[in-house]
Amino acid sequence: MSEPALCGLVLAGGRSSRMHRDKAALAYHGRSQLAATFELLESVVERCYVSVRADQTDEPLRKGFAQIVDVEGPGGPINGILAAQQHHPQAAWLVLACDLPFLDRASLVHLLAERDRSRVATTFRSSHDGLPEPLCAVYETTAAKALQRFVAGGGRCPRKFLLTHEVMLVEPLVPTALDNINSAQEYWQAMETLSPDTRNAPRTLTVQYFALLREQAGCSAETVRSTARTPAELYAELASRHPFSLSQDMLKVAINAEFGDWAQPLAEGDTVVFIPPVAGG
Repeated sequence: MSEPALCGLVLAGGRSSRMHRDKAALAYHGRSQLAATFELLESVVERCYVSVRADQTDEPLRKGFAQIVDVEGPGGPINGILAAQQHHPQAAWLVLACDLPFLDRASLVHLLAERDRSRVATTFRSSHDGLPEPLCAVYETTAAKALQRFVAGGGRCPRKFLLTHEVMLVEPLVPTALDNINSAQEYWQAMETLSPDTRNAPRTLTVQYFALLREQAGCSAETVRSTARTPAELYAELASRHPFSLSQDMLKVAINAEFGDWAQPLAEGDTVVFIPPVAGG
């Protein structure tokens, strides 16, 4: 009997609520993290896919990749894993989160070399707490029915699934390889290590003004070339050129038409809106 194929799945269906912007679009290595992760995973598997929500299939960042749409279920990464197992039931799946910028090919090769096909999964042992890492793991074909039973019984967390089943735990080659990035602070710390030369690279940004800020800027919008890394830094830079009388704590900020966070990373081409308080409020 032929051995099941090994497919790869990049989990990119999250909402990135803590980062306040799409983590798959962040660039640590000169291209989007989704593209970097897909390329890394594609180098060690037979076929590779991106896990997406149904409302993400036509997004510019994701539509260029082979996709597997999440199934209905409890939500989170476990939906993506279930969908992949249903898509290719005869395959084993190497599953990767898309927010692991320190992960390298040597680590994946090491994981596959230690793979135990007789167990439900092979995964790394976390260097932080010793628990299995569910989002950089090989799920064997036998995991499909076991995972369905786990979800049917109310299970939601893939780590708890691994903790309650027979898995092969592998020690990571590099302790930091599986460090994931969830917040703006973690993003800037990662950039200091991975891309220090691009930390202060200039970006072209569009800034829109309303109400009092529009009057004080003398325009409703402008395109700026800025080394500001965050909306907070950008507002401080603009305030040195325009006679703004409102402090940052009196404003809200939106990035690309969505309310954002003052510390979130800015990217090339972003549209930033600083929103003053409503008059009379």
